[in-house]
Amino acid sequence: MMDEQRFGGLRREAERWVTGAGERWAERIEESGEVPRRLWDELGARGFLRVTAPEEYGGLGLDFPRWMELMEIFSRSHGSIRMIVHVVNGIWRAMDGHASEEQRKRFVIPSVTGEITVAFALTEPGNGTGADITTSVVRDGDTYLLSGRKHLITFGMRCDYYLLAARVQGTTGHAGTVALLVPRDAPGVRAEDTSRTMGVSGTDHASLGFDRTPVPVGHRLGAEGEGLEVFLGGFLTPSRISVAMSCVGLAQRAQQLALDHARARVTFGKALSGRQAIQFMLAENAADIEASRQLVLHAARRFEAGGDDAAMCSSLAKMHAVTMLTSVTDKALQIHGGPGYWKSQKIERVYRDARAQRFEEGTNEAQKAVVFRELLRQAGSSGTEAGAHGTEAGPDGAEGAGR
Repeated sequence: MMDEQRFGGLRREAERWVTGAGERWAERIEESGEVPRRLWDELGARGFLRVTAPEEYGGLGLDFPRWMELMEIFSRSHGSIRMIVHVVNGIWRAMDGHASEEQRKRFVIPSVTGEITVAFALTEPGNGTGADITTSVVRDGDTYLLSGRKHLITFGMRCDYYLLAARVQGTTGHAGTVALLVPRDAPGVRAEDTSRTMGVSGTDHASLGFDRTPVPVGHRLGAEGEGLEVFLGGFLTPSRISVAMSCVGLAQRAQQLALDHARARVTFGKALSGRQAIQFMLAENAADIEASRQLVLHAARRFEAGGDDAAMCSSLAKMHAVTMLTSVTDKALQIHGGPGYWKSQKIERVYRDARAQRFEEGTNEAQKAVVFRELLRQAGSSGTEAGAHGTEAGPDGAEGAGR
């Protein structure tokens, strides 16, 4: 485990990079609309894409609460930079929990060291993103034949493998679900670039189609029927905490931009920061940001401890942080006034990037369904009508940008 001194050095390095090279990369991404491969290489060379993985995998072995402290820093940068750091530092965990030793050597460790890129492929266009997935497989000897569609898949164009959720044809619910590592260049794979988005410019997204695509059974993580465990517990719970901290970091960036503008902008002979209405906005923002930060860190500690309330805490944190970010960025833009609406102002990009967080890893409506389900469980309820409806609605869904 990383000691405090070493972590302090890593934290300072991340801060310097985000405010220096990271800002220059952000400007290039906004100008071109693309994330160059060189940016990925630079993030990898600095170790920023392997901070959470165990040292024996080539990672830095950072515990989850400390990782969230770094996530807050990276989230003050461009949305695409945050997305790369967030996804790559989380995808290995989803695979590792159900991987065999051979799969660990072939897929998990190479994803940590940067030899391969793995995209998370759960969301489908025609339904939710929980137990109602319809992408299916038929087994033919040692091969699955995969058919179906996925959309909103982050890194779906540039990845080497899709970590994909499907079900054995004819099954329903969680039963029969499988998690497969599907090669990007396998026969029958069709990937359509759908990267033109409101915010988070440069992150590639894809809509995927599969037509009896052959996937070796040896590419299945875990057993048949355990597919959703890989996605919901192995990825979505920690990822929701990470997205919640992304909201905190981006809100902090918006707050700093607003504060700087308020101090510099003079109207009628007085700085905006001297006006009580502006002071109250900034004070409210500060309280809301800190409240969300502490809730996210609590969720991170519960996940690290393996608490049975980790899923509920992750949804609470994400739900609260998204609401906070919406409020903070709206006030920050208001403080900038009309000029803040122009692309020449950094707050304009922050405002656009913030909107994506309301979809990523599940809408607030999905988070509320998870929280209510857990409240029933904690109360010892059988769940009956309300609980059953929540399951049908797919409360663990990851509906939204990039999943």
